[in-house]
Amino acid sequence: MLFKNISSLAMLVLVTTIVHGADKLKYNKDIRPILSENCFACHGPDSAARKADLRLDKREDAIKFGAIVAGSIEKSPIIERIYSTEKDKVMPPPKAHKVLTSVQKEKLKQWVLEGAEYELHWSFIAAKKPTLPQIKNEAWAKNPIDRFILAELEKKGLTPAPEADRRTLARRLSLDLNGIPPEPAVVEAFVADTRPDAYEKLVDQFLQSSSWGEHRGRIWLDAAR
Repeated sequence: MLFKNISSLAMLVLVTTIVHGADKLKYNKDIRPILSENCFACHGPDSAARKADLRLDKREDAIKFGAIVAGSIEKSPIIERIYSTEKDKVMPPPKAHKVLTSVQKEKLKQWVLEGAEYELHWSFIAAKKPTLPQIKNEAWAKNPIDRFILAELEKKGLTPAPEADRRTLARRLSLDLNGIPPEPAVVEAFVADTRPDAYEKLVDQFLQSSSWGEHRGRIWLDAAR
């Protein structure tokens, strides 16, 4: 019973944090994944599979249909449906074998309250060059990405871990780029390489390996399934 009460309290705190958090929800990050996984199969771009002639993937269609009333959860049927306990009203329907979590429901509520704003898919949004953040330890940053990492660490009062030894670096690099441990001879050659750009040359060596293409290809093929 104690564990159950603690779990319930933890969920309440999590949900409260989401609803009353300082940051406004982002459609592409917070909402699109929920709708895509649970709603778009029946209320998305595929006209042949669409139910009730309702599209939730386009803001103008969802609002015109009346499924969403921006700024009002009381007047938005989508909110009523996801919280319904009636089999013939609840969405997603039982036959879909999809159930929204409490956190997902609260995110949808907050999103509607915030105006139910949509965003273009990230692939259609032009990339913008961000401003490099200010950091205290200028000597640590070797490239622009380092500055973003260090800026977040400094916000939290943290310092970067010490640089790993060369054998560890070679192993990490090989596993990351090629998905397999490096050959012992490659590691020893890197350890013995005293050139300033030894690490960069090892990166190039791994990128030229067929293992890199196989490793990256597997990731894309998994995503395409």
